[in-house]
Amino acid sequence: MRAGSGARAVFRYVRWYLRELTGEAEYDRFRERHLGHHPHAPVPTRREYEVLRTRHRETHPQSRCC
Repeated sequence: MRAGSGARAVFRYVRWYLRELTGEAEYDRFRERHLGHHPHAPVPTRREYEVLRTRHRETHPQSRCC
């Protein structure tokens, strides 16, 4: 095992963790689902997705503690 491969693995894990923490990976999952269910429909941009997600949260509130 080379010395750089361990560092790359740590970098990949930290990058994955930060993308999950910030919600950046959520759009990627949405995009994959959208392409799978609607292959001929245009994929909403990240900004359009955020607007759709915000509207959905506002119209479907969940109980929150604060």
